[in-house]
Amino acid sequence: MTTLDISKMWRDPGAPADSFYQVRPECTDVPKSKFRIKNGKTLSARKWRAAFSPEGYLDIGKTLGRIHRGGIHPSIRGEVWEFLLGCYDPKSTYAEREDIRKLRRTQYAVLKEECHTMFPTIGSGRFITAPVITEDGDPILDPLVLQEANAAKEATSAGQANGDSSGFEMVKEHDKRVIEWKLSLHQIGLDVARTDRSLVFYEKQENLSKLWDILSVYAWFDKDVNYCQGMSDLCSPMIILLDDEADAFWCFERLMRRLRGNFRYTESSVGVESQLNKLASVTQVIDPKLHQHLDKLGGGDYLFAVRMLMVLFRREFSFCDSLYLWEMMWALEFDPDLFLLYEDPELVAEKSEESKSKSKSRHIGKYERENMKNGGKASEAPLPISVFLVASVLKDKSDKLLTEARGLDDVVKILNDVNGNLDAKKACTGAMKLHKKYLKKAANTNR
Repeated sequence: MTTLDISKMWRDPGAPADSFYQVRPECTDVPKSKFRIKNGKTLSARKWRAAFSPEGYLDIGKTLGRIHRGGIHPSIRGEVWEFLLGCYDPKSTYAEREDIRKLRRTQYAVLKEECHTMFPTIGSGRFITAPVITEDGDPILDPLVLQEANAAKEATSAGQANGDSSGFEMVKEHDKRVIEWKLSLHQIGLDVARTDRSLVFYEKQENLSKLWDILSVYAWFDKDVNYCQGMSDLCSPMIILLDDEADAFWCFERLMRRLRGNFRYTESSVGVESQLNKLASVTQVIDPKLHQHLDKLGGGDYLFAVRMLMVLFRREFSFCDSLYLWEMMWALEFDPDLFLLYEDPELVAEKSEESKSKSKSRHIGKYERENMKNGGKASEAPLPISVFLVASVLKDKSDKLLTEARGLDDVVKILNDVNGNLDAKKACTGAMKLHKKYLKKAANTNR
């Protein structure tokens, strides 16, 4: 007679989510996702719809815990992300959001047309991978570039009723900002060509060109940052999850609001340096022995962790698991004033006095609540959870790093071994524990 394991009967193993992000059959070395869609844990379409009032007000407190515990069902991931990233105010109505969406789509169309006028390949369904301009503004008459530009011009003129095909000439450029922007276009193309290429989604030329268009328009839109390598990894999920190009652009723009500091370079500093310094401080507090060892090896600047922070673990997790990790992070860090913070920062500053009572609100992410309770009066901005996620990975590999790392090459090799093998849920849980430990030790030190 077969005995039944009651615990297994009640434990839902969940359904794999990989089928939502199909991998090309020839890519056999792509790690399988550990994320599972679980009834009662994963935020479903039904639970998501139930969180809205008839007018469209979102009770986001009903969803944050579920996202943290079980992620978001892939079928609704895009629209949920728009709230988590601050594209829309949970306290807005359906009609108000529709007005904002229409306005933003118009704004994006204007931006894209401006870029298309300067370089007609944008919006043509194609993209370039060869330089088009020198630093002095002289055009590079590369045959491939000319071929792409002419094809773009023909495609554009064919789609115009009046058919004016005289628009584009490769001439010397004098505007410094335009030169800097055009210098970035081929690098964007090179990165697009190798971003998430294991996914069936990117077998279509139109999807590659859509990614290139968004990144090229963003490079013009954000004149301080322009484009840096790694941004294609951050933008790629947006166009997979959101069908409308303009919606994907603004969702990416909101993500960059959080991360653009990492991509800002000056003559004296690298943007991500600030977070690396914070990571060093955190590790020194929670694992002083490991920090001392890394410092002795010449890794006290923590530059080996740059990629994790820059692209939010896109390389360390499978595609599906990295999306799961991101939404858990954003749910934990969620602040219901995020939309207002981006749209009207002065108004949010006036409301800062309410932070004490706000810290108890279920509409605040768990991580953000901890920061408010423990560091509400601190002059410095709270550390992002991503710093503690890296610290969690280092803590997990602490014994191996202490016993086997004899140089920085060993550190990099040990950390590279985790690629595709990390568990997003475990990493997030570890980060939360380290965050609590860090706040406690920091508080004791300050007494």
